[in-house]
Amino acid sequence: MTQRVTEPAGNRGPAARAPWWADVLPRGADAAVLGLLLAGYALLYLPTYYDLSHTVWATDEQGHGPIILAVSLWLLYQLRHRIAALDAAPAPVAGSVAFAFGLLLYVLGRTQAVIMFEVGSQIAVLAGLLLLFKGPRALRLAWFPLFFLLFMMPLPGALVAAVTTPLKAAVSYVAEHIMYAAGYPVARSGVILQVGQYQLLVADACAGLNSMFTLEALGLLYMNLMGYTSVARNVTLAILIIPIAFVANVIRVMILVLVTYHFGDEAGQGFVHDFAGMVLFMAGLMLMLATDKVLNLLFPQQRREAAT
Repeated sequence: MTQRVTEPAGNRGPAARAPWWADVLPRGADAAVLGLLLAGYALLYLPTYYDLSHTVWATDEQGHGPIILAVSLWLLYQLRHRIAALDAAPAPVAGSVAFAFGLLLYVLGRTQAVIMFEVGSQIAVLAGLLLLFKGPRALRLAWFPLFFLLFMMPLPGALVAAVTTPLKAAVSYVAEHIMYAAGYPVARSGVILQVGQYQLLVADACAGLNSMFTLEALGLLYMNLMGYTSVARNVTLAILIIPIAFVANVIRVMILVLVTYHFGDEAGQGFVHDFAGMVLFMAGLMLMLATDKVLNLLFPQQRREAAT
C-alpha cells in the first residue's frame, strides 16, 4: 500500500521561489511603517528635487547634484540589512531634536527660498529617524551616506564668488605660462586668454569652487569604497585633492585653448567645450589614483588592512 504525499502549492518545483522584493522589504507592521516613512519623505523632498532639476541642477556648476543624491541613496540601500539587523536602542531625545531641527530647516528653506536650508534639512531628518528607530549605532553605521549628502547642497553665491575669482586668475596664469613655454602665442588679461586671433574667457565652471567641491566628493567616495582605515591617510588624500582639482582645471582650460587655436572658435564652444567637463573629472580621477599609489608607499599597513 502506498501513501500519497501532497506538496503545498507554494513548493512545487524549483521555479517556485520567493518574489524578488522578499529580501528587500520588511513584512507586516515593519513594512507599513517603512511605507509611511518613505511616503512622508517623498512628500517633503520630491518637490525640492523637482525645483532643483529646473534650476541649479541644470547648470554646469551644480550638475553633480543628482549624482550625489543617487550615490547617497545607493550607499544607504547597501546598508539596509546591517541597519535592520541592529537591536533597537532608540534615542528618543536626540532623535526628536534632530528630526525637529530638520523639519524646521525645511520649513525655513521652503518658505524663505533658502535652498541650502531646504536641501540640508534632509540630513537632519534622516539622522533623526535613525536615532528614533534604531539608535546611535545605526547613525554611526550610516554616517558616510548622510555626510555625502552635504555635497549636493548648493554653495552660497557669496562664497562661490569670493573663492572662484582668485581661482580663475590662478588657473589662467598657470595655463598661460605653460602654453607660452610650449611655443603658443598666448597672452592674458585678467581671466581672459588670447591665443592667436581668439579670446577666451575663463568662466566659473572652468576653474571654480564647484569643480573642486565635486572632485572632493569623488575622492571621499573613493576612500569610502576602498575601505581605508588610516585617518592620516584619508586626511592626506582629502587635502591633496585640492591641488589635484586645480591641476585638472588647468588641463581643461588648456584643452579648450588648444582646440580653439587649431580648429576655430566654433569647435572650442561646441561639443568639445562640453566634453572638456568630462576631461576635468577623468584627469582628476587619474591624478587621484596616481596619488593613491604614492600613498600606498607611506601607509602600507593600512592598505593591507583595507584590502583584507
